Amino acid sequence: MSDIKNELKQVIVETMIPESEEYLEELHKAYASKTISDDEQETIRDMESFLVELQNILQLISENKITDEEAQDVYEKITTMLNEHDSENH
Repeated sequence: MSDIKNELKQVIVETMIPESEEYLEELHKAYASKTISDDEQETIRDMESFLVELQNILQLISENKITDEEAQDVYEKITTMLNEHDSENH
């Protein structure tokens, strides 16, 4: 497996999925306590779809059905998203 595919897999497994699941859990708790807005309900659906997409990417990597170029593109999008998130929280 190429380096970029390994890096992509690592950032998805170690960062994206855990952080996304944690955020989704917070949203579900708010939903359970009925303190959730319509926008937050939509965010739940979006986060669930995002997690499915991350799992799909991992499957493509494991089956070697993603090119290095596609992996690079996805990796860059993810790192950009993470950098934007980090700058918003500091």
